[in-house]
Amino acid sequence: MSRQAMPAPRRYRVLMIAPTSFFSDYGCCVRIREEARVLQQLGHEVLIVTYYKGREVAGLTIRRTLPLPWHTHYEVGASRHKAAFDALLGLTTLGALLRRRPDVIHAHLHEGALIGGVLGRLRGVPLVFDFQGSMTGEMVDHRFLNPNGVLYQPLRRLEWAIDRLPQAIITSSRHAVDVLAREFGCGDGRVFTVPDCVNADFFRPRRPEDAADVAALKASLGIPSDRQVVAYLGLLAEYQGTGLLLQAAAHLVQEMPEVHFLIMGYPGEALYRQQAAQLGIADRVTFTGKVPYDEAPRYLALGDVAVSPKISATEGSGKLLNYMALALPTAAFDTPVHREYLGEDGVYAPVGDAAALAAALRQLLTDGHAAAERGARLRARALAKYTWEQAGAQIQRIYDRLWAGNQ
Repeated sequence: MSRQAMPAPRRYRVLMIAPTSFFSDYGCCVRIREEARVLQQLGHEVLIVTYYKGREVAGLTIRRTLPLPWHTHYEVGASRHKAAFDALLGLTTLGALLRRRPDVIHAHLHEGALIGGVLGRLRGVPLVFDFQGSMTGEMVDHRFLNPNGVLYQPLRRLEWAIDRLPQAIITSSRHAVDVLAREFGCGDGRVFTVPDCVNADFFRPRRPEDAADVAALKASLGIPSDRQVVAYLGLLAEYQGTGLLLQAAAHLVQEMPEVHFLIMGYPGEALYRQQAAQLGIADRVTFTGKVPYDEAPRYLALGDVAVSPKISATEGSGKLLNYMALALPTAAFDTPVHREYLGEDGVYAPVGDAAALAAALRQLLTDGHAAAERGARLRARALAKYTWEQAGAQIQRIYDRLWAGNQ
């Protein structure tokens, strides 16, 4: 008897909704970019609809909204103009939905899920919601919403309703699965963990042949060649723990004056420069501002250790995967998401304790051999558990499940 041929994997037309200024150099956009890239590698057709601002990405098909005539500049995060941005995004999505007739809508963030849920039901297209943190939790983190104010409960109910629109929800961490079940009642088998991942060929450890480039980049940034470097790459904001990181730096440089902090990111650079000066550590901290994603491995290669001071309890922490892929030993506040990624090879401090974070960094900097072993294990962990190819295969299985149930 001849063996029956296996059916070819189904290829999907995917309409991806990105309610942000895609592409920008921060975690949410990186996830969108890498998911779209790996889905295309698997043979799927992906169209991204997004706000009018953002950079083009080679190989990705992007359709943008019209600009707001009264507001042509905005930063990432919550904004009172978001409703207008999202109204335009809804119109752009509707046009793409009518023209492209997608098989699945893959929506990022709650605004995307609301748009995709409403329009998808009108056209009978299943919705996958890429949940990257609580909507109201993020608004509180950004100090855009008062948890004791009159708007909090109505917005919380809106978030609860949005979470019921998709046929499947994917999260970047197991902790997010717990949040959805505990706080929003989404424990009904629709929720799947697809963790943030990393391109470990692009983000790779520093090699001997990189020495000249590392030295030149250090010199261009004004970092003395003999200093040990603590690297941070991400958004600069209080919910990211940037102020606490500077306090930890002030503690550490008193004991280890040879240490230098390389803080890479935006948008609060001017504010945190001022804080560093007030703490008396301006000469021990270098702020780079925004670092393009394509340059991130080169800049991270300056680090001897890395740090993640994020204190938000609702969001992922994809920057950790970049640190891990570079084999950078990492200190972090002890949150469920940090534990999930770093496991036993992270060095942790109680959340919000700047002195303890300084002590965790001191441990890594003073025992170089043990720190290097931690870094090697972190890279091995990233290679084993957190590749985009693995994530793409998981997403395809979710699409297959929805397609089968939609027939």
